[in-house]
Amino acid sequence: MADETENSESPNTDAAPTERQLKAARDFVAAHGKPSRAVVENVGRAGARVVLVGSDGAMGDVFVPRMSTGEALVAAVDDLDVTGWDAETVNATKIGPAHRRRMAGVRARR
Repeated sequence: MADETENSESPNTDAAPTERQLKAARDFVAAHGKPSRAVVENVGRAGARVVLVGSDGAMGDVFVPRMSTGEALVAAVDDLDVTGWDAETVNATKIGPAHRRRMAGVRARR
């Protein structure tokens, strides 16, 4: 409860990503090549998901409490470019069979 009150009273700091979120995004860029791409997606009450796509096609994500936090995260990380799910970004992803099975869930186990 106290965190919600503090965030609502200080609009200048509520968009700032945490050090842990910044480290996760920076580590992803370092591991998967420069430049990397980021798509900030609203996930409702849970906040926002920053989907990371490396230059090698790997995917990762960082969850943040607000869309503005996701946008601030992308702006704070060097060599991370904000984008949308355009054809170029979708084609840049490389999704392997293991990931497809995991995402398919029960259907993949039939």
